[in-house]
Amino acid sequence: MLKTKTVKQVSVQDWDEFVSSTYGKPYVFQQQDGCKERGTEEITVPEVYVDCDYEETEIPFEVNGREMGVSFETWLNTAPEETAKHFGSDWENNLFWERNFYPEVRMIANDLHSRGLLEPGEYSIVIDW
Repeated sequence: MLKTKTVKQVSVQDWDEFVSSTYGKPYVFQQQDGCKERGTEEITVPEVYVDCDYEETEIPFEVNGREMGVSFETWLNTAPEETAKHFGSDWENNLFWERNFYPEVRMIANDLHSRGLLEPGEYSIVIDW
């Protein structure tokens, strides 16, 4: 017998909109980790291994910098207006958030679940552009 499992599939664009509108922050999953290729990324909600959080509480204020990813707490407690003063335009500030200043996706998924906004289960984020 063929074994199967049920997976909730979401487009990367819908995931980005859901995260951005929930937290009020720029967020583009595909732009993270040096820009993700087309494909899928699987997450489990809730994630039981919460040691996946980034450790950095601050990174240099530069677009496309080498340092990427901050702790969920840092991301959650920082407003885009706070970082805007380090850039010449809103466009640069948004790109900094999208490409450098973001938390680990499983930390977001766990938080959304704890808020009652994301059902438990297996999710597949489809990355296509």
